Amino acid sequence: MLLDAWNYVLEHPSQFWRALGVHVMLSASALLLAALVSIPAGIAVARRGNFALAVVNLANVARTLPSLAVLALVMPLLGTGFAPALFALTLIALPPIVTHTITAMRGVDVDVVDAAVGMGMTRSALLWQVELPMALPVIFAGLRTGAVQVISGAVLAAFIGGGGLGDFITAGIAMMAIPQLLVGAVPVAALALVTDFLFGVLQRRMTPQGLRTA
Repeated sequence: MLLDAWNYVLEHPSQFWRALGVHVMLSASALLLAALVSIPAGIAVARRGNFALAVVNLANVARTLPSLAVLALVMPLLGTGFAPALFALTLIALPPIVTHTITAMRGVDVDVVDAAVGMGMTRSALLWQVELPMALPVIFAGLRTGAVQVISGAVLAAFIGGGGLGDFITAGIAMMAIPQLLVGAVPVAALALVTDFLFGVLQRRMTPQGLRTA
């Protein structure tokens, strides 16, 4: 079956590469937008006690929503196509990133913060030189989780005309054509695995040397 799938790719190269490009663009754009919203928001509310806990609880509830349900809720409001799929996938990526950001910022050692304040650090310097470097590994864990969820969730974008590799999967299911289904499924699985690995490498590299040693 894998050989049949490979032959299908060879017979329809432009169709495959176009779908792969849309899938990568959709996933990367959704992750970037979610990060631009979630990380600053998480940093802003992390020290606000009960409000931060409420945001975490709300995000955890949002994480239980099936990806297909989010896409279905977006479709009546925004219609079909790339833009609604991008919006829905951004919503899917928000909860893990904001949760990890808040957890990371709240997990910074209070004694370290107090020592930095005692040395005369401004609030801005404290954030950029102390808190963020210590919080980055956990924040990257959230990005890593969000990236994998978005890549897998982008398959469902085919149901609202978002394109991507999900088109092969839905067509394969509709026609009971397993090779065509694999043309979509195998690259998605490979993308998720490679992305998870690369974010894991980045997570280790972004961890300060002192924390890495510990």
